Amino acid sequence: MAVVHVTTDNFEQEVMQSEKPVLIDFWAGWCGPCMMLGPVVEELAEEVTDVKICKVNVDEQMDLAQQFKVVSIPMLILIKNGQVVAKDIGVKSKEELLEFMHQ
Repeated sequence: MAVVHVTTDNFEQEVMQSEKPVLIDFWAGWCGPCMMLGPVVEELAEEVTDVKICKVNVDEQMDLAQQFKVVSIPMLILIKNGQVVAKDIGVKSKEELLEFMHQ
């Protein structure tokens, strides 16, 4: 599966109504650590089938960033059954991301 780019328009369908857990990467194009994490997230999206992997550009989707109280990026949020179950900030290795999304 490819990364799903989430906006306020498709958030309800892609995230809240997802039958799978959802990992959201909140990022911005000007953020160096986000650029380091991006390829890892993209790679996992191609390999992992039991978790939907999404990205939210905080500059373009400020309402979603505010809704999830994103104050530092990259921020990772794991949602299961419409509920936030975990949050983490900063660059992670592929192994750390796998562990985070399967907790």
